[in-house]
Amino acid sequence: MQEKLKLLEDKIAEAQKGGGEKRIKAQHDKGKLTARERLHFLMDENSFEEIGMLVTHRSTDFGLDKQKILGDGVVTAYGTVNERLVYAFAQDFTVLGGSLAEAHAEKICKVMDLAVKNGAPLIGLNDSGGARIQEGVVSLGGYADIFYRNTLASGVIPQISAIMGPCAGGAVYSPALTDFIMMVENTSYMFVTGPNVVKTVTHEEVTSEELGGAHTHASKSGVTHFTFQNEIACIEGIKKLLSYIPQNCEDPLPHLNYKAGDENRPQLSTIVPDNANQPYDIREVIEGTVDTDSFCEVHKDFAENIVVGFARLAGRSIGIVANQPAFLAGVLDINSSTKGARFVRFCDCFNIPLLVFEDVPGFLPGTDQEWNAIITNGAKLLYAFSEATVPRITVITRKAYGGAYDVMNSKHIGADMNYAWPSAEIAVMGAKGAAEIIFKKEIQGAADPVEMLKQKEQEYADIFANPYRAAARGYIDEVIKPEQTREKLIRAFKMLENKADRLPKKKHGNIPL
Repeated sequence: MQEKLKLLEDKIAEAQKGGGEKRIKAQHDKGKLTARERLHFLMDENSFEEIGMLVTHRSTDFGLDKQKILGDGVVTAYGTVNERLVYAFAQDFTVLGGSLAEAHAEKICKVMDLAVKNGAPLIGLNDSGGARIQEGVVSLGGYADIFYRNTLASGVIPQISAIMGPCAGGAVYSPALTDFIMMVENTSYMFVTGPNVVKTVTHEEVTSEELGGAHTHASKSGVTHFTFQNEIACIEGIKKLLSYIPQNCEDPLPHLNYKAGDENRPQLSTIVPDNANQPYDIREVIEGTVDTDSFCEVHKDFAENIVVGFARLAGRSIGIVANQPAFLAGVLDINSSTKGARFVRFCDCFNIPLLVFEDVPGFLPGTDQEWNAIITNGAKLLYAFSEATVPRITVITRKAYGGAYDVMNSKHIGADMNYAWPSAEIAVMGAKGAAEIIFKKEIQGAADPVEMLKQKEQEYADIFANPYRAAARGYIDEVIKPEQTREKLIRAFKMLENKADRLPKKKHGNIPL
């Protein structure tokens, strides 16, 4: 028995070495952790349980029979994060460059299946050179097996991907199918085709970082939701994100203990300027309303004219969607519509109530927007809100103009409670534009057209540039003082916590993609 125990211990020690000390050093020299180190920092102490440590590939072509390393380039495991069960896989770049092939993919699929069966989040730590070319189509099949499971798990369990090295070619589509992508600055990148292929086909000179680095995907493409300066910060980001979301689509939301106190927030009354054309930062409204230091912004550097993220209100998790007057006046455009729609759909998947702060002058005009399908993309946000069955509350802080008023979680598309501040302006368009259309002849025939326009603009504003017409129709449930916002929202979400809403029976809807 002692010999057999010794053999087991030797194999475990061999597996834990990964690709060996030389390759581990090379990994560290790049500022990167190894697969097991990443999982060590992710999971609670003494909770890590590895699965498939002794798996090896079965290939013999191109010298692979001489490169069999236990684990086959991926560490799969389960454990706890903040005492809640999670499943995870971490690709090991020190073993065959973390390349994915049959056995590697089978390990990932096994842990994905366990995550779905047991209703717990799945975390993927990606660091791979791509498909293992020596195994040919088997590698491609392995990717597809993972993609299929990502799709089946979507909306059932939260799926989080952290890119901690290269992620190229077909490998990018698994993270793309998950709920959130995180990237590490300067050491991670994602692209379908690399710089060399780009140069060959399009003659463009571009570096890996420029083409698919963290900053590029955070600000230009919107592929990644969060970026971090190093891997430890990224892992801490995963833990923070998990604290806001449930284990699965049927589990209750995380709920922190909260002691009620004075919920009045006088500072909210001083944020919106008297001049309707003057910008302000909607984050001040958010942070003045939610629990202190609880706002976790998602997609911060992409489509900055809309702000989305998680927060807590009286200890309960909520999702927030807010127009940002400080960037492009808060208009809706293609990117902000898709950003908002995806976040709304995630919250609805996992029963996270939605709070909307609205200050929107409309949709962004222009040929670029029209030719790139602002109609279809704007409809995504409309569809997402209309389809959502979670508790939904809107607070109109200032402008709510045109079709954008409808889209931003209006009463007409199923919002449960709609509040407005006294500064709210709910109308088809701004007073000046409306006056120019309605009183066109009178203005043109006036002795002083400029003065006449001012008068008619004020006349229109007096009638429509306020929340009271909408309140009279019942489109606004209550006009509230800004300092009352937090208290009203706490009570309203409490009232809605047992909301039960059902969509018409169908296989699934056809969102305008």
